[in-house]
Amino acid sequence: MSKASSQTKLFLGVDGGGTGCRARLVDEAGNILGQGLSGPATTRLGVGNAWASVMRAWTGAAEEAGLNPESANNVTAGIGIAGLTRAGSREELEALPHPFGGICFTSDGAAACLGAHSGHDGGIVIAGTGSIGLAIVGGQELRAGGYGFPISDEGSGADLGLKAIQLSLRAFDGRREKTALLNEVLNRFDHTPAKIVGWMDKATATDYATFAPLVLRHADQGDAAGRQIVQSGAEQIDALVRRLLDYGAPLVTLLGGLSGPLEPWLSPDVRRRLKPADGDAVAGSIILARRYER
Repeated sequence: MSKASSQTKLFLGVDGGGTGCRARLVDEAGNILGQGLSGPATTRLGVGNAWASVMRAWTGAAEEAGLNPESANNVTAGIGIAGLTRAGSREELEALPHPFGGICFTSDGAAACLGAHSGHDGGIVIAGTGSIGLAIVGGQELRAGGYGFPISDEGSGADLGLKAIQLSLRAFDGRREKTALLNEVLNRFDHTPAKIVGWMDKATATDYATFAPLVLRHADQGDAAGRQIVQSGAEQIDALVRRLLDYGAPLVTLLGGLSGPLEPWLSPDVRRRLKPADGDAVAGSIILARRYER
């Protein structure tokens, strides 16, 4: 891998997410000079902690490229950060000292959208533990959903899991048929609703999402409850995609761990407006950095 001199114009892209942070350093031609990884970079853990994670990822990329991470006047950085919309987060980040010649911030979702469509107008729907729709149209960032589980994040893994728990309790009461899926969910709690209630008191969105693979497997096998849950979730993803199209996004990319399993369940009109991602969120942050430098 080629090493960069301190005089070459370089661009850094960072994708700071809730589970980890990735950094990529490229030259003007787009050649990758160095990459770095670190832990979560979300303002939910505090702006200081998020920034420290960004700096660790940057240091890894800089050292791989043979650069001094403490002095990078020739580097323009585009930083995507999870939770940037939290009140005051952007202002706090922009006030921090940094080693770069220029720096700009965006949300991790906006970075993913820029990367997915090579900087052109378009939308993304992320379906993972949570869900959100986001579009960039005419330079304006527009969103739908993604307000957090359980009040939002429809069609997400957490949402599928919640519905599986709900239907299982109804089946326990005899208010609906106890299908193979619902019986398996109840088995995990020894067919004891009190254990489900105790689990609920401490369960997070991630805990609920652990039931999503079970729901999808049974749905694919024709289980009536599984199909009901997955079809309902797919309808919610349909609605997010259609909202982004209404905003003016010409095409939409599905991202997240559930995007593949849910796509066959989406409506034909929605599937016709989907496209694969051109690049990832780090590529989107690099696009942001190039625009800022210009």
